[in-house]
Parts: sequence; structure tokens; C-alpha cells
Amino acid sequence: MTVRIEKSGPVWTVIHSRAEARNAMDSASAEALYNAFLEFENDDGASVAVFWGEGGSFCAGWDLKQAASLEEPNPLSDLAIPLDGGDHGNGSDIPMGAMGPSRLELNKPVIAAVAGPAVAGGMELALWCDFRVMEESAYLGVYCRRWGIPLIDGGTVRLPRLVGEGRALELILTGRQVMADECERLGLCEYVVPEGQSRGKAEELAQQIAAFPQLCARADRRSVRNQHGLPIRDALAQEWHNSRSVLEAEGITGASRFSSGEGRHGKFDGS
Repeated sequence: MTVRIEKSGPVWTVIHSRAEARNAMDSASAEALYNAFLEFENDDGASVAVFWGEGGSFCAGWDLKQAASLEEPNPLSDLAIPLDGGDHGNGSDIPMGAMGPSRLELNKPVIAAVAGPAVAGGMELALWCDFRVMEESAYLGVYCRRWGIPLIDGGTVRLPRLVGEGRALELILTGRQVMADECERLGLCEYVVPEGQSRGKAEELAQQIAAFPQLCARADRRSVRNQHGLPIRDALAQEWHNSRSVLEAEGITGASRFSSGEGRHGKFDGS
């Protein structure tokens, strides 16, 4: 089994384990990861996921040995998304991406814990996550540039949203290695930690997030995700309509708890 889930209350750690291939993605792993994240999404007891590659590598991209064995005339035809302009829910009703969960639009946050390489499709998976914790020797890079393999799992979409178009194009076109310290400077990761500590730090952050009222956390996350490309006025209206019911459901109760002394001076235990 190349994919497993380890649970600690509301925090699920989804583990990809193909250490012998530096966690390069084959079709079986892609499907297993896809199903694991759908299971996380649909479980009412799960709040935050950590995505971690076991064995010192996050993901070395698509398994090129498997790719080289594809013989059909249109080996990627099953991955094509119809250009119908319709709504696709959380992404589970459109074809799965080559890297597995890369086309899912979950309602819950996922934190990437990155050790070693997260390159090519592995970089795209790291960018799919809400934010990234990288170990000091970890690195990103569009390594598929040298093999003539394009980014097909969201890299050309998510990378410019994180770092801007010019920097995204530089990284995509050169395919160069981007070490963790530069990733932090560019906004490609949010934490850099010592070797062997990415999973622990990501799980610590996940537990902190899971302790907060979840309707509110998901509403704010959804508003951030959905505001791309909207005029300010439309984005503000969307924020209000997205959050009004949550404010009524959780916010008034939370304000009452604050008035009784909870959460002051930056302290909150989630109880």
C-alpha cells in the first residue's frame, strides 16, 4: 500500500510512501491519494489534513518510467476536462488529474509537509495545498522542463497566483531548483524548519487550526480562494454573502464567549 492515513483527532495525515522512487507518482498512487483526500473531505470528524511524503522526499513528479510505457494513441485522453463552463462542485465530478488530487477543490485546508524534492508534478501537488512547511534542504522546481513534459496539474494556474506572473514564468521556463530559503522569500512556502521536522510542524499547525470554530475558518478560506479575478466590489459582496450565515451561527456565540473572558490576550484553547 503506497498511501495511508494516520489520524490524530480532527487532523488527518495523508502519507504517500514510494520511497524507492522518491515518491514519484504512478497511476495507483494517484488514485489512492485522490480517494484519500475525498475521504477526508467527506468525513465530518476531519478538519485539517497534512500531506507528507514518507522517506525523505515529498514527490519527485510523475513516474517517467511509467510514462514511457504508455503506448495508446491518446494516453492522456481520460484526463481531459470538458470546456463546458459549468460548475464542478469540489472537483470530484471531473476527471482526476495525473497527479491524483490536483483538481480537487476541497472545503477543508491541507498543509504540505515537504522534505527533499517537490519537483515537476510534485511541485504542483505542493502548490495545491493551502500552504507549505519545508525542511531546510527541501526544494521545488519545474524539473519536467528538461523532458518536454508540460505542467498539467495546476502549476501554470497556482504558481502565478502565489508569486506573480513574471516570477512564475521565470521559474517555469528555466526549470531551476528553488531551495527552501528562497521559497520562503518568494512566498512559495510559509515555514522553513530543520531536517526531519516538516511533518511535526505541519501537524502542530493543523491542530491549532482544527481547534478554532470550523464554519468560520472554512468560510474565510473559501472567500480567499474564490475572490481571484473578481472586481473589489464583487469580491466584497461575495465575502459578505459567504459569511453572513456563519456570523449568525458561530460569531454571535463566539462574541458571548469573549465577553465572558475566553480568548483574551491571544490565548485560545478551543474548549
